[in-house]
Formats: sequence, C-alpha cells, structure tokens
Amino acid sequence: MRLRSPTSLQSPLGSSARRGGDDEGAAPLGRVVATPGALKLLSEIGEDPFCYIARHATGDWGDLCTYDRRQNEIALRDGLRIFSSYPVGREYVWVITEADRSVTTILLPEEY
Repeated sequence: MRLRSPTSLQSPLGSSARRGGDDEGAAPLGRVVATPGALKLLSEIGEDPFCYIARHATGDWGDLCTYDRRQNEIALRDGLRIFSSYPVGREYVWVITEADRSVTTILLPEEY
C-alpha cells in the first residue's frame, strides 16, 4: 500500500492562530495540513475543516476526558503536543499540533 502525504491547507486563521487570541500560553499552529481520509469524510458531510481548526486553536478540544484536557493545558505551558477530538457523524476527526508547533494536522484516528 502506498501512503499519501497530507494535503496542505490555507487557513483563514493564518499560520499563527493562537488559543484565545492572547499571547499568554498561546501556541502557533504552524503549517495546517489534512490527510486524504479526513478531507474525504468532511467533504462528504459538507463540513469545513477550518471549523475544527478554529475550535482547536481557541482551546475547544472537543470530546476529551479530563486527563487529556489537563495534558493539553500542560502542553500549552511546556511546549508539548496539543490534541483535539471531534465527533463527525459516526466517526471522529482528530486535530494535532506538534510539540515544535511546525504543523497542525487534521486526520482520522485510523490514519494516526
């Protein structure tokens, strides 16, 4: 099986969108990309991928347990990976900003 690389997206938020719009604890998104599977799912149901990017960037991390929410707060403080999970129909899309803040990816769990 040949793996396809993620597709680069042009965000209306810009590459430096920040949580809550302030600089304290904010994290840049870096380059925003999406996997083919995530783009296909979102396209099939008429969802805009940037709705999920915007939620992620503003600290609405979707369906996460208390532990994972706390991990994201620590990640903002300590420069670690930030993770979000959103229900889309019967499936989920994940949004992950890498620890070095170079890239944010929209993907399906099975594409991780």
